[in-house]
Amino acid sequence: MHKIVEKVALSENVVKMILEAPAIARKRKAGQFVVLIMDEKGERIPLTIVDSDPEKGTITIIFQVVGKTTAAISAMEVGDEFIAVQGPLGNPTDIKKIGQVVCIGGGVGVGVVYPLAAALKQAGNRVISIIGARTKDLVILETDMRRVADETVVTTDDGSYGQHGLVTDALKQLLERGHQFDEVVAVGPLPMMRAVTEVTRPAGIKTIVSLNAIMIDGTGMCGGCRVTVGGEQKFVCVDGPEFDGHQVDFKEMAARLGAYRDQEAVSLAEYRDHRCRIGLDR
Repeated sequence: MHKIVEKVALSENVVKMILEAPAIARKRKAGQFVVLIMDEKGERIPLTIVDSDPEKGTITIIFQVVGKTTAAISAMEVGDEFIAVQGPLGNPTDIKKIGQVVCIGGGVGVGVVYPLAAALKQAGNRVISIIGARTKDLVILETDMRRVADETVVTTDDGSYGQHGLVTDALKQLLERGHQFDEVVAVGPLPMMRAVTEVTRPAGIKTIVSLNAIMIDGTGMCGGCRVTVGGEQKFVCVDGPEFDGHQVDFKEMAARLGAYRDQEAVSLAEYRDHRCRIGLDR
């Protein structure tokens, strides 16, 4: 059992939790993830490990409420326990000193790119972070990113905070000003990551994306997270989650991510209706 020791709402539908997971906290490296299981009938939910404290035996996760299970997890409180937290899973990020790196996070993807930015900075790189959201209230981890990055640019789609526009607009402006980047790391919604790769492709800048595929077992057995990279079939859980963005077939992955969207919407609506009927939500 893994107890929730802290819970914080970062923005609308985005929650940060700190969980007891001593073994994972000791072994975890930047870029890896865990699979959470709420109870004996619970769905398996893969989430990136945002941070860890080996001394306290805890890990930090950040997630967005997008379906029934994430809604149910968001309703859990401090002291509640997950029946299982499996990990660390996936390949850790290849952290080394390479020069100047741009770490780009969109929406809840900021929670995934933050540990990568911190690790890259610790390795001696100059790190520029670009974080974006639809509006000011949805911007997360700005203070944390400013603490680990040499420079941070915040963008909002509606211009309510920071720079008006998309993260790709900010990236283009940096390139137009003559900045030379050795690598770009992008994490966020699939269209955002695809757009970043199209900005960096002409300049030949190495671009790493962290993919959030449909995943079940997290060990490569089910095949649910398969994606085409460089014309070859890969599994996000064991071959990733990070890949060369210029090689990812984003169109195919988008189609796979949308395969169960209708069923997920129905399940979430039924869950919320049930909570209203029993008086848990108003």
